[in-house]
Amino acid sequence: MQNIQQLTNEAIELLKQLIKRPSFSGQEDETAALIEAFLQEKGVATSRKHNNVWALNKNFDPTKPTLLLNSHHDTVRPVQGWQTDPFEPVVNDGKLIGLGSNDAGGPLVSLLAVFVYFYEKENLSYNVIMAATAEEENSGEKGIRSVLPEWGAIDLAIVGEPTGMQMATAEKGLMVLRCRAHGVAGHAARNLGENAILKAMKDIEWFSTFQFPRVSKLLGPVKMTVTTIQAGELHNVIPDRCDFTVDIRTTEVYTHEEILDLIRQNIESEIVRTSLRLKPSSIDAGHELVKIAEKMGISTFGSPTLSDQTYIEAPSVKMGPGMSERSHTSNEFIYLREIEDGIRKYVQLLQRLLGGG
Repeated sequence: MQNIQQLTNEAIELLKQLIKRPSFSGQEDETAALIEAFLQEKGVATSRKHNNVWALNKNFDPTKPTLLLNSHHDTVRPVQGWQTDPFEPVVNDGKLIGLGSNDAGGPLVSLLAVFVYFYEKENLSYNVIMAATAEEENSGEKGIRSVLPEWGAIDLAIVGEPTGMQMATAEKGLMVLRCRAHGVAGHAARNLGENAILKAMKDIEWFSTFQFPRVSKLLGPVKMTVTTIQAGELHNVIPDRCDFTVDIRTTEVYTHEEILDLIRQNIESEIVRTSLRLKPSSIDAGHELVKIAEKMGISTFGSPTLSDQTYIEAPSVKMGPGMSERSHTSNEFIYLREIEDGIRKYVQLLQRLLGGG
């Protein structure tokens, strides 16, 4: 078994190679191949579906519960403002700069290193599955959703995202509503017609001011934000339709169906399209994994950002090196020391959880 320092060095080198290969959501072929090669060179048998790569620990026992280690290898497209080539890894003053270095390359390579560390260990209390998945950034159909059925029952999951190695024990979900206010077209110069914009404004005011009675202790209130609006084509025609979009960040204290029912009771606009599948996730504060983290001095928090954790029905946490605020920014980076610290903390955490010898 390799030592942690050696695995850290190899993880950093793998991250540099991943940065060199564009891996926009749905176009992760090359990074998937790199990850497969990294694991296979360690003697790990891998499986692949679409651009998702996964592996089971050597002594996998179907009678034991299963821990999933998961992170993603797709990236968003680079924004404007980069001072270096986003696909050329640059190390400067201890920072590794490159697209996907922080989100989620650092957490991904750290979890891969940790999986290799535990791969051959015997007498673990959990089986371990390592999954490097695709299409996280666009919640694509060929991402983690397409391979979850391949793994059987998952009892616990650690999702690698940049959290400063603090533990997100809850994560907000997302609902997106496309609403439409209906009016009656008429000439703007005459007192005819029914302006759909004015009707929409009443509902938009409700979305902007309504406060949900139940508030999550970890995630705070459900938050609704109107983010787009479209109406009218000519200056002299009263619009008979006004479409607007509502972004709703949900918590575990309401189901998506409850929220949708409450909204329908309070607005006049038609809800023409909904997205309900990105549900909030959480883990019980008394779970063994959370208690171990607390004893290690790892703080816990509720995360406002969404990840593939939303698709995992088992208790799960989000945790990894790097910082969320660096994600999707120009000159994205992660400190090399963060990767080393991440691998060490992951190992210490899992040693206490998994045991083994």
